[in-house]
Amino acid sequence: MKAKEVRAEFLSFFQDKGHRIVPSAPLVVKDDPTLMFTNAGMNQFKDYFLGNKKPEVTRIADTQKCLRVSGKHNDLEEVGLDTYHHTMFEMLGNWSFGDYFKKEAIEWAWELLTKVYKLPEERIYATVFGGASEEGLEPDDEAFGFWKNILPDDRILYGSKKDNFWEMGDTGPCGPCSELHIDLRTDEEAAELPGRELVNKDHPEVIEIWNLVFIQYNRKADGSLEPLPQKHVDTGMGFERLVMAIQGKRSNYDTDVFSPLIDLITKKAGVAYGKDEKTDIAVRVIVDHIRAVAFAIADGQLPSNTGAGYVIRRILRRAVRYGFNYLGFNEPFMHEMIPVLAGQFEEVFPELNQQEQFVGKVIQEEEASFLRTLENGLRIFNDAYNEAKKAVKGDEKPVIPGDVAFKLYDTYGFPIDLTLLLARERGAGVDMEEFHKYMAEQRNRSKTDAAQEKGDWIILKENVTTEFAGYETLETESQIVRYRQIKEKKKIVYQIVLEKTPFYAESGGQVGDTGYIEANGERIRIYDTQKENDQIIHYAEKLPGDLSATFRCVVDAKKRRLTENNHSATHLLQAALRKVLGDHVQQRGSLVTDKVLRFDFSHFSKVTDEEIEQIERIVNEKIRENVPLDERRDVPMDKAKEMGAMALFGEKYGDKVRVIVFDPEYSVELCGGTHVARTGQIGCFKIVSESSIAAGVRRIEAITADAAEAYVNENLKTLSRVKAMFNNPKDIVKVIENVVNEKNALAKEIERMHHEKAGNMKKELIEKSDNSHGVTLIIDKVSLPNSDAMKKLAFELKNEVKDLFMILAADINGKPQIAIMISESLVKKHDLNAGTMVRELAKEIRGGGGGQPFFATAGGKDISGLDKVVVKAKEMVQEILKS
Repeated sequence: MKAKEVRAEFLSFFQDKGHRIVPSAPLVVKDDPTLMFTNAGMNQFKDYFLGNKKPEVTRIADTQKCLRVSGKHNDLEEVGLDTYHHTMFEMLGNWSFGDYFKKEAIEWAWELLTKVYKLPEERIYATVFGGASEEGLEPDDEAFGFWKNILPDDRILYGSKKDNFWEMGDTGPCGPCSELHIDLRTDEEAAELPGRELVNKDHPEVIEIWNLVFIQYNRKADGSLEPLPQKHVDTGMGFERLVMAIQGKRSNYDTDVFSPLIDLITKKAGVAYGKDEKTDIAVRVIVDHIRAVAFAIADGQLPSNTGAGYVIRRILRRAVRYGFNYLGFNEPFMHEMIPVLAGQFEEVFPELNQQEQFVGKVIQEEEASFLRTLENGLRIFNDAYNEAKKAVKGDEKPVIPGDVAFKLYDTYGFPIDLTLLLARERGAGVDMEEFHKYMAEQRNRSKTDAAQEKGDWIILKENVTTEFAGYETLETESQIVRYRQIKEKKKIVYQIVLEKTPFYAESGGQVGDTGYIEANGERIRIYDTQKENDQIIHYAEKLPGDLSATFRCVVDAKKRRLTENNHSATHLLQAALRKVLGDHVQQRGSLVTDKVLRFDFSHFSKVTDEEIEQIERIVNEKIRENVPLDERRDVPMDKAKEMGAMALFGEKYGDKVRVIVFDPEYSVELCGGTHVARTGQIGCFKIVSESSIAAGVRRIEAITADAAEAYVNENLKTLSRVKAMFNNPKDIVKVIENVVNEKNALAKEIERMHHEKAGNMKKELIEKSDNSHGVTLIIDKVSLPNSDAMKKLAFELKNEVKDLFMILAADINGKPQIAIMISESLVKKHDLNAGTMVRELAKEIRGGGGGQPFFATAGGKDISGLDKVVVKAKEMVQEILKS
């Protein structure tokens, strides 16, 4: 059975059992502060388990893209080293929300595995929760009983809380689970040692393939458990492992999930998979990581230096490094796998196929950038190794300092194992104690930055779903449904949930509303509104005195109005971009505040001034047309697509959506944000910047209304002041061009004079040189216009003078600098290092520096120390030449 058939059989099986088949949620999580990536199939259903939202149906099944690389589920460093861990993987799952429970979940799991997939019954083991006396939890004898109707006792195992009690997080829904494990070893191996002895022992061929979670408790902040009013089922089965079991393979990578990618990479590298462990690991790393990187980008997450983007960049760089080190790939190569990958998943995850060119371009540029970084990192390592080698005595082994190893890890993406490997190849070591110290400091900083303590929700009104009234009004009357205290960065604040709210929660790029709630003469400032899962959270620095009061809830009207101007202008901008640049333009991100709008979009070249002018003209024409807002709610998704509505890749949309239309022939978008009633309210639109933020992604920043008017007026004032400076000429541009040309001509003349002065200085220094020790010794105090001139002088002397030993103490526009230049022959003969020498001399000017063994420079703060530098340099050289 091929992988595509395995997936199809799963979905068909549960559809026949009354489950609705739903699409995968995006890999990148937007509205859940506890998660960066979707790491389990249940993530998109958290609100159902938490009671924040009621499901439309009680039975659901899907295949979900998951990513486990950070936090609790950190598998990244293991990926590739073994044959069963992955970064991105598919999670097949079925769910019951207050419908069926343990009996059906267990019986259906057995039916699917043994009757549909024909897996050998005698090789399957089940585990159940064995209890936890410290929490007063009894063994799950109920699940054991259901399994006993199917399996013999010796293939039903009681497991620990660690293995068989599932928890969403530190707080929230949880419960016992029953895992299904399969023994894939040969008959001879199975006869020698029963599979039950290897369950949950990390054996690569006795593996868990399905986890049936029975959610029946809620974990509170104090650690206690309380029964849930409704019991749920949440199951997750690793698709890649399942395919391995069905296809009779001994590794996930041997299945047709990965074989097309492996064939492509091994052919390109000219290696055979399965012949050499080092190249095998590299191949596994690459074919795994390309899936994670490609689908994350397709779901809207670009590689970057922070947050989820940093994780994606780290994954990509790990793959590039393995290709560089073990497969000889010195040029970008990962992007070449995108067409194969897109074809594999076209039917189930079409978003990659739809963005194939864009995703490939982003990856190619990231690869090229990192390959350059990799070369720089290797240079830093080699410099550190050479320094360490010179510092050793006798038979001591050179040691790479821990701070260098950490810099390579943190800045250049070198895992410590790569630094250790490079050191080992050169007979050197690494100061691991110092490295771990730096790592611990970084982790502690991260923990401090991310530290957040959340109390339990205090429920004031049961079973209430918040009604958002902010599309119609900026003021409502409401009561508090629930609240809790949280501690962030040592500051205590409160999260409040209202029964009916006019406050828009940050979403889709639009910032959250601010304002206040008041009752009984007490006003509480709402300083932010966020969405946590599907719950609207209002942030306040204190709680009201009377929590049971009916509150007047008021949004800051001016801020909302200006934000609406910018949000509606963003829609007009996207439509204009597509008209001017082409239909390839897709939104890649946005930020909408009351002060500015920022729009990121796919485009592979700089937007020209002429194009920007054209885009601005189109948007402002639509503003002057005063186009009315046509807002349509609860539109079936299929109908919205027929309308030509623009959707954002990486957003999770329901069966029914909200459509925002500003002229059906111009702008039709899926959007949950707030907007102007008519475009005339925007007033004016002005682009203030256009730039590149990633390969194939441009960013436009723009302003509207009062801000745009102020911007234009300020620029007109500046122009008036400039014209006044030149006595208001008719053609100010021509006058300024003449001034710039004159300035450039003068600069060239000054540069010529500097070169002439330096030439004379070079001649004087050569004439004054000391040749009494068999070298050409030049030690002097000089005055130069800039550091470039000093460097140029040093290299010219090196090229013209044999056996040069030069130390210059320079006054450069009132700032002290030192330069040392030594001929290579003297460096070798006396084992010299200009970098070490310049650091010692720099103490006299209260500075520091470094460089190569033959050339080094230093700067400082104390110009009065230059004379001391000359004296100390002469003493230092005399000692060197004596030896």
